[in-house]
Amino acid sequence: MNEYTFSILFGVTVGTLSRIYMFRTDYRQYPTYPHGMIIHLALGFIAAALGALVVPSIMEEEFTAVTFLTLAASQFREVRNMERKTLNEMDSLELVPRGASYIEGIAVTFEGRNYLVIFISFVSSLAYLSVNLWAACIAAFLAFLVAKKYMTGSRLGEIAEVEQATVSFDGAGLYVDNIYIMNIGIPVRQQEILKHGLGFVINPKNFDARSTIGNLGQRQAILHDLAISLGVYRDSGTPALVPLIKRDLDDGRIGIFILPQNKSADLAMKVITQVPTLENAIRMPTETKEKGSGQS
Repeated sequence: MNEYTFSILFGVTVGTLSRIYMFRTDYRQYPTYPHGMIIHLALGFIAAALGALVVPSIMEEEFTAVTFLTLAASQFREVRNMERKTLNEMDSLELVPRGASYIEGIAVTFEGRNYLVIFISFVSSLAYLSVNLWAACIAAFLAFLVAKKYMTGSRLGEIAEVEQATVSFDGAGLYVDNIYIMNIGIPVRQQEILKHGLGFVINPKNFDARSTIGNLGQRQAILHDLAISLGVYRDSGTPALVPLIKRDLDDGRIGIFILPQNKSADLAMKVITQVPTLENAIRMPTETKEKGSGQS
């Protein structure tokens, strides 16, 4: 044991505990099985160790040791690729798939959380060596708050409002409110849809939100979360019972049609508002600046 032992142990402990807290295994999240969690917990421990070792390496002027961070970054990118590949293979077996955008968001999250662990461990170890244990505890807490802020993104309820709407037929056309969904000509299917179907309309709060919720990946994420939470009244080979989302081209509203096992409109609206806003679906057209103005 030397003067750096306790700072390293403190940094590794805090970093590993923060990674454990970051496990949010719920109806959306992955992994949902013990072995997957063990893999990511081990990677979190490695990330915590790297962050805790940076400060002693710098103090001992062992600057070459810091280059291990670049090696760790490449390994964590492999984690991202592994998650993407695994989820893509699993997605083909889902009755209502996540979609490529949702999968990419999950994969990026797992890579990014390892970097947050390195940051927490680094700050904790630095405060321990620079001041004392109590300062390290305060620094770890503040670093954790920063990490928590960046650990969770925005939710759909922050950019749009959700309301229940009627499901009806006009001839063979299926409508949610006045938004056309699809054509169903078989009377038996129409009766099933009227009996089991639920409809909702998402109203964007501004023009940016209209572009975001219109993204196909964001729409697929909504359907997947609804299917996971409420179940889905369909099986393979029944295209007429597939849940769908369509867009009103005039005002940007989104009409949602689902056939849930649990026909709870209140729960469905709660799930929709809690759907994460996918990073690669966010659009901000109102912030686009005109280019070329004032040029001759």
